[in-house]
Parts: sequence; structure tokens; C-alpha cells
Amino acid sequence: MSDSNTNVCTAAPTLIFACSGAADVGAVSDKAARELTAKGAGKMYCLAGIGGRVPGILKTTAEAEKILAIDGCPLDCVRLSLEEADFSEFRHMRVTDLGLEKGKSPATEKNIDRVVQAALDVLGT
Repeated sequence: MSDSNTNVCTAAPTLIFACSGAADVGAVSDKAARELTAKGAGKMYCLAGIGGRVPGILKTTAEAEKILAIDGCPLDCVRLSLEEADFSEFRHMRVTDLGLEKGKSPATEKNIDRVVQAALDVLGT
């Protein structure tokens, strides 16, 4: 592993899992999670690692103080992935519950900021 990748999967007090699906609301979820990470509100983490049951990712997730799941739409892929991996203690939000409509909500700065602000509220920060 190169030095640039050594800290990618390290622990953080708050882990953020986001939809990164093909729909626009998935893109908004993903970009909001990246912005929350940049702001220091938590650390975006690997949802594929949860689905793949990667032992180190599961262990790090279990040790997190807080977990935030950001779903793009009512399919709730993030929530279901976490639950399928036996995680139940997490905060959940859905982009479409914020008034953004699937197929009509591009990943603009305004839409991303809306999700970031809602996520900060959910996290209590």
C-alpha cells in the first residue's frame, strides 16, 4: 500500500456513509458526505466495505461513536446495508425528505449545502 493510501480506512469518532448511486440525489448525498468530511463533522467511510463485510471496515464501524447514514431516496440502500451488517445504532437521513426530488435535483452547491446543514442538525453539531 502506498503512503498516500495508508490513512484512508482509519477510525474516526463519527463515520458518514452515503448513497453514491446513479441518481442525482445519490450524487448530492455523496458530495454532502465529502463536504461534511472537509468541515470536520465526521469522516466519510466505505459503504462498499460494509456490503462486502470487509473485517477491518466492520470493526472500525463498530468502534465509531456516531454513525450517520445519508440515503438519496426512499430505497434506503445505506440504511439497509448497515442493518444487514448488524448495525442498528446510527442516525439516518434521506435527501428526498428534504424536498429534493429524484431526477430533478442536480448536485448543485445549493442542494449539497441543504443536505450538509440538515446532516449537521442530525449530528447535533
